Amino acid sequence: MPTQTALRVEKLHKQYGRVTALDEVSFEVQRGEIVGLLGPNGAGKTTTINIVLGVLRATTGSVQIDGVDIARQRARALGKTNFAAVYAPLPGNLTVIENLRFFGLLYSVGSLRARVDELIDEFDLSHVRHTKCGLLSSGEQTRAALAKALINKPQLLLLDEPTASLDPSAAQIIRAKIQHLASHGDCGILWTSHNMYEVEAVCDRVLFLSHGRVLLEGKPKTLPAEHGAPTLEELFIRVAREPLAEVAERPS
Repeated sequence: MPTQTALRVEKLHKQYGRVTALDEVSFEVQRGEIVGLLGPNGAGKTTTINIVLGVLRATTGSVQIDGVDIARQRARALGKTNFAAVYAPLPGNLTVIENLRFFGLLYSVGSLRARVDELIDEFDLSHVRHTKCGLLSSGEQTRAALAKALINKPQLLLLDEPTASLDPSAAQIIRAKIQHLASHGDCGILWTSHNMYEVEAVCDRVLFLSHGRVLLEGKPKTLPAEHGAPTLEELFIRVAREPLAEVAERPS
C-alpha cells in the first residue's frame, strides 16, 4: 500500500566548504497537504528543493518520496515527483501540446494522448494548444507549466513561487486549481512563496527556515499569534531580521 507521507526529509545537512546551507532540517509533507516552505533569501529553501529534486546531493541526511529513498532509488523516487517555478519555463520553441507530449514521454506516461487532452482541458489551454510556449502570456505559461508538472500524476509536487509573475486575478485562479488538486487527489505539495497573503490562503501548514534551520512550524493562521506577531508577514520579517533565539522564544 502507498504511504500517506508524500515527502519525508530527515536531518538534512548540506555543507559548502565552511558554509552550512542546511543544518539538520527535518519535516514531512502528507498526501493532500500543502506545506509552505518560507524564509528570507539565503535561508536554505532552494537548497532544500534542489536536494529533493536530486539536483544536489546532501552532505548527510535522507529524503524519501512516497517511501522511496532518493539516494538509493533516484529514478524511481523522481518518477513520483514533479516541479514548477516561474524561473523554469517550458521550452519556448515547442508548442503547448508538444511540451506536454515530450515530458509525458520522459515520464513514460501511459495513454499519453488522453492524459495530454485531459490536462489541456483542465487548465483551459485548448485555444493555445498549438501555440509555441514562448508566445504565451504569463498566465498561459503558468497554466502550461502546471499542466506539465501534473503530467505524471505525481505524489509530490514542488512549487517554487508559482504565481510570482501573475496579476491578482490569474493568481487566484491558479491557487484555486492547486488547492483543488491537493484536496481531491493523492498529491502532497511543497510550496515556496514570499507572498504571505497567498501562503495564508493556500497552505495547511508552514515551515520557517532561517540560516539553514527549521525555526518555526505551524498553521499559517495561528502561528503569528503564538509568537506575538499580528500577521504572518510581520512574523516573516522578524525571522528575517532578528536572531534565531529571539524569534523562537518570543512569548505569545
